[in-house]
Amino acid sequence: MAEHRPVAEHRQPPIESGAPASSTGSTPPTPATGRRPVFLPNELDPTVFDEAFLRQLERLLLLMKAPVRGGLKGGRRSTKRGQSVEFADYRDYALGDDLRQLDWNILARLERLFIKLYIEEEDVTVHLLLDASASMAAGRPAKLLFAKRAAAALGYIALASEDRVVVSALAGRTSRRMPGLRGSGRVFRLLANLSAIEATPGPTDLLTATRHALAGLTGRGIVILCSDLFDPAADRVIRDLAATGAEIIVLHVLAPDELEPDLSGDLRLVDAETGNGVDVTIDLPVLDGYRQRLAAWRDGLAAVAARRRVSYVPLASDLPIAELVFAELRRRRILG
Repeated sequence: MAEHRPVAEHRQPPIESGAPASSTGSTPPTPATGRRPVFLPNELDPTVFDEAFLRQLERLLLLMKAPVRGGLKGGRRSTKRGQSVEFADYRDYALGDDLRQLDWNILARLERLFIKLYIEEEDVTVHLLLDASASMAAGRPAKLLFAKRAAAALGYIALASEDRVVVSALAGRTSRRMPGLRGSGRVFRLLANLSAIEATPGPTDLLTATRHALAGLTGRGIVILCSDLFDPAADRVIRDLAATGAEIIVLHVLAPDELEPDLSGDLRLVDAETGNGVDVTIDLPVLDGYRQRLAAWRDGLAAVAARRRVSYVPLASDLPIAELVFAELRRRRILG
């Protein structure tokens, strides 16, 4: 997977997955004493999931460009008419209509049969696809840790909206799908599922792993991919995601030292997945060339995504999660 990456020959040597993540700018301040924490004791930063933060997340909703039809009632409003608790309109009774929807008060006053119509609330499945390849363990903070935090926040927003949430880890040539969850009370299980995902040693074929995950996709919904997209077929990954007809969000996560390498001199860079090395001499012109190729690569992926109405969001792994959900994703009309 990694030997053909657009930027691989100039990447910083991978950071060991057990290295501590930098806390500077990566998490919100520690909650005040006495605030009841809502989290599991795992590597997901507990300050991200204090009770106040969860209450703020509950005010958000994953936005969809088009309405969908689900099998169960959810918490997402649709423009379609259905059966719910919120009244929308009346129409004349027709033979075969459910008599329970008759407005008996109007019948008593006007002696005419009218059916009550309601706003239908949609049932949506949100699929969280996390790239668990070896390269995602690199960075300070690690890209995979950022992806888990982002998925936890977005997953909780979906659970609070009564949407169904399914987490899948992509590694090697396959995906590992976890049982679907529904309801905000399942946040503990969501965090536990995400915490269990670890970077997998060896090469990963992101395209094949993504296709394996999409094979289990049923109906329309929202698919969110969190990945560094270090794969020669990254553009085809986006195309395959778009071909499902679902709402697609790609969170393209790179580490700060991949965006701005602090390297110089004669070095041997080792690929995090294949173990292959390359000897390089890094100076200012080489770094300038790296930045130009990196920008061109990301711009190319953004163009592929835009042509297919995919929401492509380039991110750094040191972005605070609060800034991601309350600023970046709201600005891009992914959350509202």
